[in-house]
Amino acid sequence: MTEDPDKAPPDADEQLEQEIRRSRKFTANEALARMAGPGAMKGASPISPVQQAETEIGTWLRMNLTDSGGALKVVLTRHLKGSELLLESLDRPLAALAAYCRRLLEADSLLKEVVREADVEWGRVMDERPHFEREGTPRDPDDPYTAESVREALAGAIKLLPGENGK
Repeated sequence: MTEDPDKAPPDADEQLEQEIRRSRKFTANEALARMAGPGAMKGASPISPVQQAETEIGTWLRMNLTDSGGALKVVLTRHLKGSELLLESLDRPLAALAAYCRRLLEADSLLKEVVREADVEWGRVMDERPHFEREGTPRDPDDPYTAESVREALAGAIKLLPGENGK
């Protein structure tokens, strides 16, 4: 009785797999994939929808918002990160950004708070004392963030956002 060379013993496949695994480097990604099981990540992103939306907003702001100091971008991203407005629009994060910008433009008190936070952030990054806008005093020419400059930046951003003004 002769053995069929194409028919390997049942544990031969397992032995071959073990030998292949021994000869290659084991990575953290492989460990996660093994824990999840076969096919667990097919077509899925390892990044959560919330993180994807936050990243899309941050990227859009970096590319499109007029902000020479960079602090306004940080403050807007921080405000939207994990916000109810964003969580309700995970599939359309830029719509959440547009709604937030409109909300700021409609409420002077909210706009002034964002300006103040941008001033603080700018001072922290530049390691300088922030320039705060004070009512009844002339505008400080060294102040990178005033209510008017932030209002202009937000209005300009809204015009560039997809779905706004016929885009």
